[in-house]
Amino acid sequence: MAAPAPAPRRDLPTIEDESRPFWDAARQGRLMIASCGSCGKVHHYPRPFCPSCWSNDVSLIESSGKATLYTYSTVYRNELPPFSERVPYVAAVVELEEGPQLMTNVVHCEPADLRVGMALQVVFTELSDDVSAPVFRPVS
Repeated sequence: MAAPAPAPRRDLPTIEDESRPFWDAARQGRLMIASCGSCGKVHHYPRPFCPSCWSNDVSLIESSGKATLYTYSTVYRNELPPFSERVPYVAAVVELEEGPQLMTNVVHCEPADLRVGMALQVVFTELSDDVSAPVFRPVS
């Protein structure tokens, strides 16, 4: 009898043609956001149209990686692999210096030391040989 197939990785993104440049840049340690050439607004997640004016005149720009902690929750229990091996971890929404908010994790910090409004900086965590994801750490 054959061994059961391993469970699919629930922490890996689905990388499509439209999102590939974002993930390629993340693999290189760069956080990209989208900028609209028509209305000038920036947004995240990068997509081929502007969610403000619906223009398709959108291009990727590199974020400074500076952010502010908007809200967070410490996860103490998650039974889905591979998250069960990571508890406790901090799920958070950060506001980038450029304006957009994104959902992420805060690392290199005890949950008790977190404060809404604290300054954060992007770092990248390797999820697999091919995928790195932006996470944030407190500014020293």
